[in-house]
Parts: sequence; C-alpha cells; structure tokens
Amino acid sequence: MATILITCSGGTVMLPDMPLLDRLDGGHLWVNPPREVWERMELTPLELTHWSFLIAATAQAMMQELPQLRNGCINYWEAGNWALNDAAEPVGSKVPMQFRKVHMHLLGRSPVARHPDWGWGESPRFPDFVGAKQWAADFTLLNDDECTRIAASTIKCLREKYAISVD
Repeated sequence: MATILITCSGGTVMLPDMPLLDRLDGGHLWVNPPREVWERMELTPLELTHWSFLIAATAQAMMQELPQLRNGCINYWEAGNWALNDAAEPVGSKVPMQFRKVHMHLLGRSPVARHPDWGWGESPRFPDFVGAKQWAADFTLLNDDECTRIAASTIKCLREKYAISVD
C-alpha cells in the first residue's frame, strides 16, 4: 500500500508501492489530484490549479531536501497508462474512462545516477508493464527521514508561496 505524506486541497503526495528509480538515483513520489479522474481535463479550474501548486511545491521540496539531487532536476511524468495494459487486472481490454486514474510521478534526476536507465542527460527508460516489477525490485524507496523533510518543506512552500493551507 502506498504511503500518504500530505493531503491538502491540491490532492495527495504519496510514496509509491513500487519505486521507478532508486532513492540514491533521485527518488520517486506520486502526486494525485484532489479526486480520481481519468484525465486532467476532468478537474475543475480550481482543482487543477491546486494540484499544479502541490506538484510544484513537492518538486521544490525534493530539490531542497535531497542531497542526491544537488545540481539535478525533476522529471514530471503524468501517468495511469499501465492500468490499461491487457495484462493488468482485470485481464483484458479496458476503457480508459473506467480504469485509468491520472497521477503525476515526480522523478528525481541525479547527475550521479548509477542505474543505466536513469543516466544523466538521457530520457528515462521504462520497461514494458509485464517486466516492471522485476525491473524495479532492486530500487529502494525514499526513507522516513527524507519523506518527513520533503513533507515539511512542501507544506511550508504551499503556505508561503501559494497561500494554500494544509491541516
């Protein structure tokens, strides 16, 4: 089960069940919109604005709080496509509006990333759905201390830069 770090009007920041890159290579978080939608166009203007603020604040926090991102950057990957794969549960063809749940992956890009699929100055390389779990098996999640620092920094940014309150 994915771990929720922050919940606010912009949605939720989560530590994913399956990291798509190792914490030392940059770290990986999800940012979900404030409600489940299959496409961002389904969000209201205010929901989309607050989700965008949450994404930007979380990325800023990752850059500030993760030493492995020194001189690095963040890649943003809006996703939900693997849910549509014929091999994903339920097995078979799927209609996007019923099965896709849009979310944003924040993928830290480190200039000293070790994994060949995360080489600096290159596009990330993701496996096909059927090989994803095996590919990700050796990646470690951001640790509790990193998550605590990122959450606190995100909340501070939301309050001070975007005037968004977080309970």
